[in-house]
Formats: sequence, structure tokens, C-alpha cells
Amino acid sequence: MQTSVSVVPGRYIGRFAPSPTGPLHAGSMVAALASWLDARAHAGRWLVRIEDIDTPRCVPGADALIMQQLAACGLLPDAAPLYQSQRSSFYQAALDTLVAAGLAYPCACSRSDIEQALAASGQPRMRHQELRYPGTCRHGLQGRPTRAWRFLTENCKQKRPPALIPHAQAAPDLVADQMLHWNDRRLGQQQQNVNQTVGDFVLERADGLWAYQLAVVVDDGAQGISDIVRGEDLADNTARQIGLQRALGLPLPRYLHTPLVLGSDGEKLSKQNGATALDTSQPIHVLAQAGQVLGLPAGLSAQTPADWLQQAVALWGRATKIDR
Repeated sequence: MQTSVSVVPGRYIGRFAPSPTGPLHAGSMVAALASWLDARAHAGRWLVRIEDIDTPRCVPGADALIMQQLAACGLLPDAAPLYQSQRSSFYQAALDTLVAAGLAYPCACSRSDIEQALAASGQPRMRHQELRYPGTCRHGLQGRPTRAWRFLTENCKQKRPPALIPHAQAAPDLVADQMLHWNDRRLGQQQQNVNQTVGDFVLERADGLWAYQLAVVVDDGAQGISDIVRGEDLADNTARQIGLQRALGLPLPRYLHTPLVLGSDGEKLSKQNGATALDTSQPIHVLAQAGQVLGLPAGLSAQTPADWLQQAVALWGRATKIDR
């Protein structure tokens, strides 16, 4: 990675945010290592957040196992993990703020309602394409019960609070066509029209659980996260999260999306497609494999995980050309 990054000393805070739906696998270790290396190369703090708001999918004990896997590889956070399941009141406060600002509204639509509305308008969803919400409930529920709460993407360009941290990237802008532009430290210049791509997205789900987009933005703001380093599969979420950050007056972090580990079917390696639990009995081997995905050279001479990580931090720091 040859991107030049300017950082204010002592202000970098990064995080790794796994969902406890099972142990870490090779793909999630790549994201964990990248976020740890970036934080250490910037002389910053590294936090772990357990994203356990989707409780039906969480596996008992997976959070402890994840922390053990990280520790075995020398990836130790600078504070105790934050659990999203304990932060419902903060998400509710954020939703209340958006409702008061006219940027969130109740929705009565089921998934089948949305599919039918799109099909009726000649916009059937293509395979692998996100289901775009057509805005059915923007003007009221018409007597139907509330199933969820949605963010009004059409109006997010009207809410433009300034970035609150001095080293954040230049504030992304929503121009007249509502196209959001931002820079990814690895992928370069990015853009997305959220209204056209996904429409008004969910903040609170029909089952009463908080949606990922709202929870992650609230927690990144609360923890003072300056840099988000995560897998490339999450890059598509960035525009939605920037829109929420601006609407809530939160700082705008930098983003870096890392390469993915692919399964034998060519799809992203995940628990859903049979990714096996990471065996950390040989931590240097685990770190070396993850490092190669990130572009680090193979064959670093190390006797302990700490030795390997020390060399990797130096290499990562030179590759990212940290400016002071």
C-alpha cells in the first residue's frame, strides 16, 4: 500500500469488530491483523468491539474464544472489549435524534412487500444485488403497524455537520445528485448514491433488534475511532455510515478496506461457506499467512509472535508512508 496518510500523534484509535457467531477463521484474522498493524504503526490505540446485537446468530462462548485466538497471536487490545448488546440505550438515543431531525421514519413493509413493489415498478432485484427500498412508507404508514425504522437517505445532503477530529480525511460531500464521494486508503476514490443504490435503509429491525449500520456508527463515534480498517466486503457499507455520521454530527474516520480471503468457490471465505476455525497452536504460521494476504513478505525470521509482529509493524509503517 503506497497511500500517504497524515496522522496527528496520539490521536489514532483503531478497532477490530468481530461478530461472535463462531471462532475466527483465516479471513477474519486478516482483518484483525491489518487493523492491529495499522494502529501500532501509527503509535495509536487498538480496541476490540464484540458486535453481538444480532443475538439469534451469536454462539455462546464465541466471544471468549475470539479473544483467546487474538491473544495467542499477540494481538492484545488496549482496553476491555465493548459489547454492543449492552448499548441499546445509546442506539435508541441516536434513533430519537434522527427522528426529531426528520431523518428517520417508521416503516410497515415486509420483505415481500418490497419485492412486490420493486417488481411492479419494473425494478426486479438481480442476483447478488441489494434489495433497494422504494420509499413506500416515506409519507406515512396508512394505518399499518410499524415493523421497522428507516433512515431517510433522500435528505441526508441537507445535514452537513463538520468533522470533529482534525486529522480526519477531508469531509466527503453530497452533491446535487446525492452522490457521496470519499477516499479509501487502499481502494482510492470511491462514490455511491445511497438513495439510488439501497434506498432508505433500516435502523431498527422488525424483530426489535438494532441494525448494524446504526450500531457501528454510534459505537465508532463513542469510542473515538479515527481509522476503520476492515475487509473489502464491507466497503459497500461506507457511504451509508458516512451519511449517518454526518446526520448525527459524528467525526468522519478514514477507511481502509483490506483484501479478502476467498474460498474454493471463489466467494469470500466465511462461516456460511464452510470456513474452518483458525488453529492458533502455531501463531507465527497464522500471522505469516494473514500477512501474505496483506502484501507483507513471506519468510520473516521470528521465534515468537511478538518478534514477527515487531517486524511487520515496521514494514507496514513504511508501506503506508505515515506523515507526521
